[in-house]
Amino acid sequence: MTLTAPVEQRAAAQAPAARLSFLRVVSSEAIKLVSLRSTWWSIAVAAALSVGISLLMAAASADFGPGFPPVMAVVAPLQFTMLVAGILGAIVVTGEYSTGMIRSTLTAVPRRGIVLAAKALVMAAFMAVSSALIFAIASVSTAPLLATPIDWTDAESSLIPVGYAVLSMMVFALLGVGFGFIIRSGAGAIAATVGVLFVAPIVVSLFSMFGEGWAWVMDLGRYLPTNASQTLTSVGAEDTVPALLALLGWAAAALIGAWAVLRTRDA
Repeated sequence: MTLTAPVEQRAAAQAPAARLSFLRVVSSEAIKLVSLRSTWWSIAVAAALSVGISLLMAAASADFGPGFPPVMAVVAPLQFTMLVAGILGAIVVTGEYSTGMIRSTLTAVPRRGIVLAAKALVMAAFMAVSSALIFAIASVSTAPLLATPIDWTDAESSLIPVGYAVLSMMVFALLGVGFGFIIRSGAGAIAATVGVLFVAPIVVSLFSMFGEGWAWVMDLGRYLPTNASQTLTSVGAEDTVPALLALLGWAAAALIGAWAVLRTRDA
């Protein structure tokens, strides 16, 4: 007994460290994400919207004229699927608060920053893979309908816009994750996400009717996440670096705000 007791004590002391490793937390968050029906329903809706709109645009591409970049038929539906990505990010977080599972999560992983980082990483990776797959399906399905085929050998008019579209979907989902931790209410987080992604660009566009004195509002509006994404996914667009920094900055701001709230509030 004198020999086995210290061994058992050392094993018990080492067990929590194994359970709390970052990779194990990531694995746990991945299991939670893919086991939710809302995750797959959201991806199904995003796929249906994206491919459906792409097919309609491809069928009408002959009427758009020679200046229409064919890759836009693939990435343009992003203006609709962005809401699905943001809402999915929000409900993945707020669902844990509504069921009380967040208490079990934070009990098992007391370092709350690790929980946030793992959930954000899993959400971003899942959205990247699913978005890339959706855009690939849209590219293949629209190829027979496009008046001018996509030139995949020209990265600036094909791969780069699609890559930025994938990045945009990742950022939109992370915005939802951030608002989910900050607000902790499903309805509130969804409203905030929709407000930033959809309502804010509309409000900013209204200032174009108020004269040059309000031009600064329009200038700031270019750095909203939706408008920055439009710039990045447009073929031949200029000022892509500020748009990219703005897009990444929104994701960083949402996650930093979530971390600040998560570490100071009780679950």
